[in-house]
Formats: sequence, C-alpha cells, structure tokens
Amino acid sequence: MNNHLDIQGSLSQVKALIARHQLLETLAHKQNRVELQKMVDQLDPGSIARILESLSSDDRQIIWPLIPDGKKEEILLETEDSVRVELLFEIAPQAQITKIRVFDLYEGRLRQIPIETRDDLARAKPIWVDLVNPEDEQRAWASEIFGVKLPDPSELTDLETSARFYVEDNGEVHLHSDFLLDREDESRNVMVAFILNEGTLFSVRNGELPVFRLQRLRARAKSGYVSEAKDVLLDLYAADVEYSASALEDVYEELEAVGKQVYGTDMTDEESARFLASIAEEEDLNGRIRRNVRDTRRALSFLMRGKFLSEAQHEDVREILRDIESLDGHTAFLFNKINFLMDAIVGFVNINQNKVIKQLTIISIIFMPLNFLAGVGGMSEFSMMTQGIPWPISYSLFTVGMVLVGWITFVCLRYFGKSKLKNSPAALRQGL
Repeated sequence: MNNHLDIQGSLSQVKALIARHQLLETLAHKQNRVELQKMVDQLDPGSIARILESLSSDDRQIIWPLIPDGKKEEILLETEDSVRVELLFEIAPQAQITKIRVFDLYEGRLRQIPIETRDDLARAKPIWVDLVNPEDEQRAWASEIFGVKLPDPSELTDLETSARFYVEDNGEVHLHSDFLLDREDESRNVMVAFILNEGTLFSVRNGELPVFRLQRLRARAKSGYVSEAKDVLLDLYAADVEYSASALEDVYEELEAVGKQVYGTDMTDEESARFLASIAEEEDLNGRIRRNVRDTRRALSFLMRGKFLSEAQHEDVREILRDIESLDGHTAFLFNKINFLMDAIVGFVNINQNKVIKQLTIISIIFMPLNFLAGVGGMSEFSMMTQGIPWPISYSLFTVGMVLVGWITFVCLRYFGKSKLKNSPAALRQGL
C-alpha cells in the first residue's frame, strides 16, 4: 500500500515537472531538466515502469531519454507489452545503431561482447553474431574469422522457397525469413538471413527490428532462457509470431472503430473515401502479417524436417506452430470483416448515387408533360385557338395550366411511391 502511495506521489511530481518542462521550455529548460533527471535517478526500475504506463505517449518521449542506459533494459522488462513495444519502436530508432553485435553465454544469460576491432571479434566465442546493415569490412571480418559466407543485406530480396532454406555442403544451415515491421508511418516485411554454423547463429539484415531487441532483453534478464544458438533462432521466430499477434489486435481495433462509424450514421462520399482508405491500409497490414507467419511456418517446418533440433526444441516448435494456426484463423476472420466493411461502404456510396439519380428522374418526369405543353404553346395553332383573347390572358392561363399539370404529376409520383413502400415485404412483415 505504501509503495503504491509512493508511486502515486512520484507520478504527480513527474507530471508536474513535465508540465513545467513544456510550459517553460524557453525560459528554464535546463533547470527543469535537471530536477526531472534527479527525480528519475531516485526511483527504482519498477516504479519508473509504473509511471511510464500511466503517462501519455508524448510524456514518455520526455522521460525516456533521461533514464540511464543501464536502467532501460530492466525498466522494459517491467513494463506492459503495449508500452514496451512503443518504447522499442518509437524511441529506439533515434539512437545510434550498432553495426555488429556479438553475444556469448555467461552464467546462463546472453552477454554482449563489445566489438571495436577485428582482434576483439577474433577472441570472441559467440553463440550469436547479429549484423545490422554492416559495413563491408565488418562482414569480411566475420566471414574470415568464422569461415562463413555472409550475404549483403542490400541484396536480400524475395526468393523462391527452395532458395530460402537450404544446407551447404560444409553443413551450414541457411534460412531467409520475413520479419514484420509495423509502425504508424510504415508497415513492411524485412528480410533477415540466418546462418547456423558450428554452434553459432549469424543474422544479417538491413534495419533494426523490435523483435530482436525484445529477444536480447529477455535472454539477458532470464537465466537459462537460451542454451545454444538454435534456442536463439527459435525464440526469434516465437517473438515474431507474438509481435504479429499484437499487430493483428491493432488491426481488429481499427476495424472496430471504422465499423462503429459506418453502422452509426449515413455517410457522405468524402467520408466513404476516407473509410475505404483506412480499411485498405488495414487490409495491406493483415496481408503482410499472414505472409509473415506463413513464412515462419515454412522455416520451422524446414528445421523439423532437417532433424536439426532436439526433442525439447521440437516441442517448442510445435507450440509456435499452434500459435501460427490460431493466427491464420484470425487473419482469415479479419479478411472477411474487411470485405464486409468494404461492401457496406460501397453500398452507402451506391445509395447516395441512387438518391441523386432518383431526384433527377423525378425532375425529368415532372417536366416531361410540361415540355410537351410548352411545345404546343409555341406553335402557331395555339395563337389560332386563342384568337380574340388578349395574349397576356391566354399565356397567363397557359402558364397556370402548366403549373397545375406539374403539381398533379408530382402528387401522383408521391402517391405511387408511398403505395409501393406500403406494399414492400418489410412493411408487410411489420403489419403482420
């Protein structure tokens, strides 16, 4: 209880400092930043995690850069999944990305080895070498020291299934897999090349992915989380499936929001166009997720068929495959929902067009007899029929007659329209 009150008190102070930070940014920015930094330094990782969960996204952007790097990983492990994903996505790309990361096992945990020179890499005995858009020199170091041929990440493109998963004559296992990258401004699949060689996993890609950051955090924090290179590989696939499931939930929530607006009120053509664009974006993301998990399924099936895994790892793979099965059903459900919403919106567009056409049709029917009368009134025979009557009187009576005919036509159209509506199946069912 006291700990909860302390967190509430700290949260109030943090919010007050943030407000001052935003209000006095040009006058007392440095002083306010120092006070906020002191407050953050005094709190333990668990308290900071609870505070971050209570803050808005913009406020998190102010707090996160003030947290020491040594605390960040502990805080991420304490936060909820949604907040963790936001911090991994939105803030991490702003930091400088290390080109090559090397990890070994130390007391049952992943430990990152700092690599600055070729000699540092030669002395390492890693189970995982992770290269993010590496320089040619760094790729050459890893290839020469470990005796593997690493692909250029800029050349990783869509390949046929037979070229994605294969085994070299020297025993190297190669896998090329898609990993989902979903941000507010972009959604795409990133190709990652994996090479398993003599107990070491090599991963090559052209951009940072939150799935890899999450895997590193978990493996560093939990003893026994991984015991060899293949465990790292399987956990990366499992984290990708988990992340895909989270992205699917976001798609569902967006479609629910669009559905409420579609069903709630009549839509204009402009609103219909906006909703269709939103649905098209969600359909594209849903398709990418479906492709991503199916590619993961093929990779896991290849590992199982090749008998590269232990019995415990086989069980892990079967669990991942069960999760993928459930995601397949969910993506199919979302495709149906997307098609239904698109049909509903197109139906509203057709209704709006039919209303315009109906109005034009009514106008044309009303003026059809009037056009005939106007043609008659413009002929010489009309002058002969009204001979002896002053033309102002004759044409005034003719105009009144035209108005009367138009009104009678309009009344008849309304009567037949109501009669048709009264005899419609819906009206008959209500009468029963």
